Amino acid sequence: MKSKRKVIIFLGDGMADEPIAALNGKTPLQAANTPAMDSIAAAGQSGTLLTLPEGFPTSSDVANMSVLGCDLASELCGRGPLEAASQGIDLGPHDVCFRMNLVTVDDNGIMRDYSGGHVSQEEAAAAIDLLNSELSSDQIRFHCGVSYRNLLVLSGQMFNDKIHCDKPDDNHGNPFAAHLPYATDPSGEATVEALLNIINRAGEILAGRTANRVWPWSGGRAGAIHSITNRFGISAAVISAVDVISGLGRCMGMDVISVPGATGYIDTNYEGKADAAIEAIKTHDFVYLHVEAVDEVSHAQDLKLKLQAIEDFDSRLVARVMAACGNEVTYAVLPDHPVPLSTGRHTRTPVPVAICGPDFAPDNVALYSEIDAPAGSLGAMRGADLMNLLLGN
Repeated sequence: MKSKRKVIIFLGDGMADEPIAALNGKTPLQAANTPAMDSIAAAGQSGTLLTLPEGFPTSSDVANMSVLGCDLASELCGRGPLEAASQGIDLGPHDVCFRMNLVTVDDNGIMRDYSGGHVSQEEAAAAIDLLNSELSSDQIRFHCGVSYRNLLVLSGQMFNDKIHCDKPDDNHGNPFAAHLPYATDPSGEATVEALLNIINRAGEILAGRTANRVWPWSGGRAGAIHSITNRFGISAAVISAVDVISGLGRCMGMDVISVPGATGYIDTNYEGKADAAIEAIKTHDFVYLHVEAVDEVSHAQDLKLKLQAIEDFDSRLVARVMAACGNEVTYAVLPDHPVPLSTGRHTRTPVPVAICGPDFAPDNVALYSEIDAPAGSLGAMRGADLMNLLLGN
């Protein structure tokens, strides 16, 4: 199918939430000043998208693969291989790659911070260098990513992904030792043994640092993910500060555009990302513009920063892009998943979607929020519905 549209998706990671008493029963999206996103809803059509269906992890790789129309049953491979693809790390047929957070565990064994205090790039690189110097071998390799987001690769036919690893950002305040990996099949025991040894040794090696433990999770082998460019006959680009999104884009045939100062946090270079999208849509049919900041402050359960991050996303990115690109481009806005401030964890609630463009006559929804979107004409979408709507004929 050949798309005749120019399409930009504004993806505000973790934007969706629930009504909050401190906001007089409004959600952060309702309470924040978001004229640009509201204009998309008012000028176009709204609905919802199920991004975290039952039976799959509530993680961002699953959610963004859903947004981009992947078949989770056959294409889900774990965050590790996607982030490896972003970094240009070649994985062999007997490599299992894990996302590995640097985390903070207190003296009582309680996991206090899934991000190691949002460890600086310099500190993270030093920690990974130290782990490699002490633990790396033909079977074990560590790779530095962005801040706390790093990778562990196990190489050998004895290793596989038949194991369960809890998500670190779901376990603030929980005992570290109660959430260690375990095998889901006897063939996974060798992998679990290797991981537990690495976790224990890393705790000794990183002792005294704020980011003092490692948490491997979402491991897998490199898999076959469909090319969005071939499927729709388009050229596409992805703009993101985090490896899992850039890696997913690369695996799907998108050009990965890096932006100086894009940090994955509230200090990210919003204007630089917006300007990169403005330039990219001139030469591409589709741009996936992802911002991580809202997700990070949602996990931290910080209402003030969530409102700020949503408003920055709206004014410094969405409004800037729309003002420069005009009415001939089709715009879609949505989160990949909710992160309610009440829990700081991902939920499976369908996310609000709004789309405007030359082919989308306005429905009766005038504001963009979790409460307004379900009444829109797009209805309850799932699977590849959104991508087929945006890019199919």
